[in-house]
Amino acid sequence: MTRPARPTRSDFVAWRRVTTRWRDDDAYGHLNNATYYELFDTAVNAHLYEATGLDVRALPQIGVVAETSCRYFRQLGFPAPIDTGLVVERLGTSSVTYRIGLFQGPDGGPDEEAAAEGRFVHVYVDNTGGPDGRTSVPVPPEIRAAVEPLRRD
Repeated sequence: MTRPARPTRSDFVAWRRVTTRWRDDDAYGHLNNATYYELFDTAVNAHLYEATGLDVRALPQIGVVAETSCRYFRQLGFPAPIDTGLVVERLGTSSVTYRIGLFQGPDGGPDEEAAAEGRFVHVYVDNTGGPDGRTSVPVPPEIRAAVEPLRRD
């Protein structure tokens, strides 16, 4: 099986710069694996908050994470900032699949190739019946409008 090419900045649509923190590094001096997933979650949800102007947690339909993965290409770590690139890989009836690229150049400068790439899937569910009554529902119109511009077909 052939692995997809290492992503570059041109593969992504929306951008956010995040500051790394001392505590993000592990005992080996590079970004802890769990921190990558926090960055993916932040890239997706910060975009949804900004693009919709809504508290997405309070909508009658919410996105729950159904799948995540990460491909690591190069070490990341404190103190340089990280640029997160976001693109929608698939917009379905009840789900959105995002790809997130993490970029950190030497001394915080630009790097054209991703140091890591994440995949993040939101499945939308009914939030009105509490956690036990959640069934999949169509992606809400306000979310669909926020992610449609991130598609790259």
